[in-house]
Amino acid sequence: MTRVALLDYGVGNVFSVRRALERLGAEVVSTSDPSVVAASTRVVLPGVGAFAPARERLAASGLEAGLRAALDGGARLLGLCLGFQLLFEASEEFGTTQGLGLLSGRVVPFPPGARVPHVGWNRLETEGAAEGPLLAGLPRGSYVYFVHSFRPEGADPADVAAFCEHGGRFVAAARRGNVWGCQFHPEKSSAAGRRILANFLSEAA
Repeated sequence: MTRVALLDYGVGNVFSVRRALERLGAEVVSTSDPSVVAASTRVVLPGVGAFAPARERLAASGLEAGLRAALDGGARLLGLCLGFQLLFEASEEFGTTQGLGLLSGRVVPFPPGARVPHVGWNRLETEGAAEGPLLAGLPRGSYVYFVHSFRPEGADPADVAAFCEHGGRFVAAARRGNVWGCQFHPEKSSAAGRRILANFLSEAA
C-alpha cells in the first residue's frame, strides 16, 4: 500500500482529497507535523483560498521546511489548485508574494473580460505540452473540474504537462522532476482525476 502525507495547514479541502486517494488504495496520513512530512516519500499539497495566507502558514508551521526536506530525500510532491500555485516563484494576488520557487513562472489574474472565478468543467489541451507520467493513460481532450481566480504564466515549456483555455491559454498541469501539480481538482474530476491520482501513486518515487 502506498503511503501519502497530506499536508493539513488549514487552507485545503483535505477530506475530499484524502477520500479520493484512499479509494485508490493509498494509506493517507493527514498531518501538520513537519517531521512526518520530511520522512515521507509522497506528499500532497492541497489548497483553497488566497495565496499569501497559505504561504505564510506553510512557513510559520514548519511544513515548508518539512516539504523541502522530503524533496531533498527524493519524495514526489503533488500540488493541487492553490497548492499548485504555491509551487511557482511568486503570485500577484493582492500584491506580490513569493512562492516556493519549485516551478518557474508567476501566478497572475485572468485578463479583463474573462469570467472570474473560472468554475466548472473544462478541457485539457496537450498539444505543445511536454509528455510525461502525470497524464499517462489520459484520453486526449479529457475534461477536469476547475475552481480558481488566478492562473500561472511564464512556466518553462519543458515543465508544462497540459494547458486549458479560459480567457486565453494557461498552464493547467505541470511537472518538473519529482514536483507535480494541477490547477484543477483531480479529486472532483471523475475518471480523469482518478487516472492522474493513480499515476501519482504508481510512479516510482
